[in-house]
Amino acid sequence: MLIIKRHNTDPYFNLATEEYVLKNFDDDSFMLWRNAPSIIVGKHQNTLAEINVDYVKHHNIPVVRRLSGGGAVFHDLGNLNFTFIQKGTEESLIDFRKYTLPILEVLQKMGISARFEGRNDLTIDGMKFSGNAEHIWKNRVLHHGTLLFSSHMPDLAAALNADPLKFTDKAVKSVRSRVTNISEHLNHPIDVMQFAALIQEHITEMYPDAKLVDLTDEDHEKIYELVRNKYNTWEWNFGYSPNYNFKKVVRTEKSGTIEFDLDVHNGIIQHIKIFGDYFSKFDTDEIETALTGTGHNEDAIVEALKPFNIDYYFAGMKMEELLGGMF
Repeated sequence: MLIIKRHNTDPYFNLATEEYVLKNFDDDSFMLWRNAPSIIVGKHQNTLAEINVDYVKHHNIPVVRRLSGGGAVFHDLGNLNFTFIQKGTEESLIDFRKYTLPILEVLQKMGISARFEGRNDLTIDGMKFSGNAEHIWKNRVLHHGTLLFSSHMPDLAAALNADPLKFTDKAVKSVRSRVTNISEHLNHPIDVMQFAALIQEHITEMYPDAKLVDLTDEDHEKIYELVRNKYNTWEWNFGYSPNYNFKKVVRTEKSGTIEFDLDVHNGIIQHIKIFGDYFSKFDTDEIETALTGTGHNEDAIVEALKPFNIDYYFAGMKMEELLGGMF
């Protein structure tokens, strides 16, 4: 068992590292790692339907899609992530209890009565502190989980507070649970890195052949290539989302009420219709035509609308207000 030391807190790099180790290392591996504030969405989710777009934009929070399924989660430096990557037979690859048991054992040593509940959660007094997900590649399983230790809960709630009325789709929806930090249940205070050390020590005891290793310079180079080509791209983090319909109504003092209806496939606007009681100098069909075939992201929309004077099509409306109606 390789225990791979991880120090980087960049979410793009950390998600790419998991895929790189899964597909390029032969040895079974274990990793503990943290992300700076970020939102990590499940592979099969509609990203925009899972996040509070205004909050994420205002706080410049990275949004990254992971390899595994399940729901969206908020990470910060008070959240510790653990990853097992192991070989196995086809019938034994999916085993949430196996990979979460070491975490429960550590907590029980600390005097915390934690339990495995439902499909993939760990709880304390009925409150969730760990969500887990798995991804299978050939004869290897990647199991990873979150461990809320001292996360800032208001940020978690605000970042994932999406408006469910905007979207109609068949994407997997996140289920919100009552959550808690592990630190709130300790008899003696420790910090998140001391907690990580206790987990690493326990894994070392479990696997007598455990060996602590660093990623090489070559590993880093290849991981950053994966970041550039996949994990830090709009196509993966947003465009990969299942098809969806988006609807939003905005009202401005000068422009009146405007409704935006979008049909989006693979992140691309296939059809858009704009309704409302606004006044215009020119027909807004021209705006709809310009946006058809454009990616459902701010940069692409701004670029498509550069030739237009927005005030001629929506009297009194600014570009920021127009964009606000489409997210």
